[in-house]
Amino acid sequence: MWRWRYVSGRQLDGFRQYKYSAVDTNPLSVYIMQPIWNKIIKIVPLWIAPNLLTFSGFVMILVNYFLISFYDWDYTASGTSPGLVPTWVWLFSAFTTFCAYALDSIDGKHARRTQSSTPLGELFDHGLDSWATSIFVLSFFSVCSRDNGKTGVSVYTMYMYLSIVLFNFMCSHWEKYNTGVLFLPWGYDISQVVLIAAYLLTGAVGVEVWQKPLLFGYYITDALVILLIGFSVFLSFPQTLYNIHRAHLKKTLKNDSLYEGLLPLVSPLLLFILLTVWVVLSPGNILAKQPRLFLWMVGVAFSNVICKVIICQMSSTRPELFHWFLFPLALVVYAAISGLLGWTEEAVLAVFTALVTAAHVHYGVCVGMQLSEHLNIYIFSLKKRVQE
Repeated sequence: MWRWRYVSGRQLDGFRQYKYSAVDTNPLSVYIMQPIWNKIIKIVPLWIAPNLLTFSGFVMILVNYFLISFYDWDYTASGTSPGLVPTWVWLFSAFTTFCAYALDSIDGKHARRTQSSTPLGELFDHGLDSWATSIFVLSFFSVCSRDNGKTGVSVYTMYMYLSIVLFNFMCSHWEKYNTGVLFLPWGYDISQVVLIAAYLLTGAVGVEVWQKPLLFGYYITDALVILLIGFSVFLSFPQTLYNIHRAHLKKTLKNDSLYEGLLPLVSPLLLFILLTVWVVLSPGNILAKQPRLFLWMVGVAFSNVICKVIICQMSSTRPELFHWFLFPLALVVYAAISGLLGWTEEAVLAVFTALVTAAHVHYGVCVGMQLSEHLNIYIFSLKKRVQE
């Protein structure tokens, strides 16, 4: 069951030749957070594997997400019953978010410190990041609540917000696929600090702070959405295009062909087109009825698509034009918008989401085991594997 070979022989050979290259120009990261991480890393025992730090942070994100989901499944608790989510939950959210942020920031430093940096470690880190990105956003939605007629954000705004965040993540790895260099996005550190501050603020003064106008009739959530869109349109995406253009001028692009350069974008864009068609044309208004379930499925599907792009980028191989997930998704979307599913649309979404999640977990476990065997290392231990 767990021996499925998702990574081809050519990709395995490519991992052997891979060398990590990254650039961090974010002032918040360079001048404030990095000195903090440099102090924290000193207390981590040398026997702990870097991947264990990475996975621990991801588990904390999951625990926080499921805890919030328990109190606020449909994103209405903060708007209709402000006291339904206990104060300690918001404080716990701030704690887990900071811990996950710290662990994700020091795992690479710890790998270099223990001389255990490997392509598997980077893939493990970025693969979990691709999933955690959506979970961070889905947890935050419980703070601001869904639209109740007076305050909150609509489920369609939630979908747009999540799509923009995932688009920014996709751009970072599309950029690396073409340049060979990971230009660490400014938005990551800023978003983590904002999330922690938002949870602390909510724990200190209550969710009511999100239900009151901040300035000129605009709410804090309105300001955050405007900042996110502005950051993406005027900074993140233009910076990605600039870095690719600069690599083109320096003749250091990994892909000279326009088709090859754009190939990693095809499946992610088709994914969001299909999902958006389902959202807009659903006869049963599926997003409004099951926002948490639908948005979770969006995050998992995106993560699986992007993980394959990351593998191709790290192994210098060509990504597939159409990800396999697009075909069953297209069938489900067609059945939903054509009315074939009828009243079973919610049940089909639940089953489909469960299958997609299980498939993604299976993919992650199998890829990790396959690479650990190929590189002769353990995933969660610094010991070398005994070659058979």
